[in-house]
Parts: sequence; structure tokens; C-alpha cells
Amino acid sequence: MTSVGINGLGRIGRLLTRRLFERHDARAALRLTMCNEVADAATVAHLLKYDSTHGRFSQPVMTDGDHLNIVDQAVLLTHETAQSKVRWSDRDVNIVIDCTGVEFNRSSAAQHLGGSVSRVMLSQPASTDVDGTIIWGLNDSTLTPDMSVISAGSCTSNALMPVLSVIDEAFGIRAGIVTTIHSAMNDQPVIDAYHHTDLRKTRAAFNSVIPVETGLAQGVERFFPHLTHKISARALRVPTLNVSSLDVVVSVDCDTTSDEVNATLRQSLGRFGGVLAVNDEPLASCDFLGAEASSIVDATQTQVSGGRLIKVMIWFDNEWAFVNRMVDIALRVSEFVTEESSR
Repeated sequence: MTSVGINGLGRIGRLLTRRLFERHDARAALRLTMCNEVADAATVAHLLKYDSTHGRFSQPVMTDGDHLNIVDQAVLLTHETAQSKVRWSDRDVNIVIDCTGVEFNRSSAAQHLGGSVSRVMLSQPASTDVDGTIIWGLNDSTLTPDMSVISAGSCTSNALMPVLSVIDEAFGIRAGIVTTIHSAMNDQPVIDAYHHTDLRKTRAAFNSVIPVETGLAQGVERFFPHLTHKISARALRVPTLNVSSLDVVVSVDCDTTSDEVNATLRQSLGRFGGVLAVNDEPLASCDFLGAEASSIVDATQTQVSGGRLIKVMIWFDNEWAFVNRMVDIALRVSEFVTEESSR
């Protein structure tokens, strides 16, 4: 069994902890043995057990000093602010999953490597110097044993890339604009406050629709180099706790219809193995809470104008779906670790 450590128990770190204990495939192959988080154990345990968005954790959580006892497993909790001081090898951790949202390049993430730690995964988009950015279902076949620092991308890139891939292959994308409509995040204040250098992010998160910067277009170019400078992206934060959407508008090379676009996406579902889904019901964002698919195309909203301008709406649980993709990647990496240890 592969030993896992989590650096940072914020939104993503705590939900990742839940999935490591709730998914049967994860319980069989991965063992969470250590976490590093500046918050005290009692607070961490409380926020693991009770979540305003996803409800109560299905597994019991107790504390014993600086240990979190989850089910029958003792997880050591350390409180280092400098990641270079975290002693992962004390617990024989093999894979460190960094969920701080702070590390984004190879040199900083590589500080976790050494001793028992042979792999690091980042829970956010990374610079191009990491060994790989893996969008599960799209390019996970490129994940190889020699990759020691990888990124799982972002919730948004995981939602967008499969759909772009299908549309591009079927119809040929000429250009496009993507608008992310994203739930509020913790870099926004509850009330107006001196919270950020971006003046829009100084405004109350639940009182406005707030434009913010996004690097999604650069992510598109990384996976689809032929679309460089052809896709632009904007982002809006909206006053909801969770579940986001993408409004994708692309011009294509050949004439099509909304029915044909939807049919093409349906035909691709098997290829993406549960990562891509299609919805046909008249649903709202809250109905996708807890959905595990990275990208859920709302077929009721697909439009085609003038034969070659396609508009697609994608729903995604920006927390839950993303942590499931991180577990998928960790399971693949654990196979490499197991093979290495058996040599």
C-alpha cells in the first residue's frame, strides 16, 4: 500500500481526505499517514466532520494529540509553515499532494522530494517546468514513472479540455471565447475589505457578480498548441458556495447543428470513462453538487448559430469532481511506486 501525505487542509485538502477514505479503490491502494496544516488538530477535525457545502463526513473523526484518528487510521498532523521542514519520511510518505495553492513551479514543489517521497502532485495549475500536467481522461496516458512533480491542473481545465477536444476533432475549432462562471472562493472577502491587490476582489463575495483574472486560455494552449492565440477566456465569480459552469463559444470549420454537436459529445462518453457526462434535464447548478464527472455538458443549452458558431454550457462541481481526479492520478502514481518497491 502506498503512503500518502497532504500538505494543506483547506477546501481541497479536506475533501481529498474524505475521498481517500470513502472511495473503495483508494482505500485499497492508498493510505493517508500524514498531513501538514497550520491549524490546530481540533479545528481540522471539526471541519473534516462538518462541511457547509458537502455535509457531514461519512467516517468518524477523532483527535489524539497531534493525530487525527479517521476510522481505524492514525494520521499524524504537523504544523510547519515552511514546507522544507516537513519530515514526510518520518511516516514513510511516498506521495505528497500539495493542496496549499501556493506552490506552482517545479523547484518549490521539489522541496518535498527526498527520503521516502518520490512523487509530488500539485492541486493547482503549475508552470511549464513541472514534469507533467495531467488532465484525467484527456492525457493521463502520458503519465510515466519518471515524472516526479506533476500538476492535476485546475477544476476549470478539467471541465473544459475534454469538451474542447471532442469539438475540435469533430468540427475543427477556428477560434473561441470561454467564460467561466465560478462560485465564490476564499480569496474574496465576505464584506468589502482590504483583501487583495485586485480591487474587484476587495468587494463582498456574496453581493455581486465579480469579474476576475483567469489563466485558462494559457492552459488551452498547453494542451492544444494549434489553438495558440485562438482561444480567449474571461471569468466571473458569482455568489454561490459551489458548482460552477463554463460558457464555451467556438467557431468551427464545418457546418453543424445543435443536435449533431450533442450527439458527437454523447458518442465520446465511453472514451472519457466517466470524466465527461451529458445532462438532458432542466437542472440548476445546485443539482450538480457532488457530481464526480469533471465535465457535464448541458444538452438543453447547446446552440449553433449560422451553422458554424457553437455554444456549449458545461456544469462542474469545482470541488468534488476535482478531488476525484486527484485520487485517480494518485492511484496511477501508486502503481509506479509499488512497482519500484518490488524491484
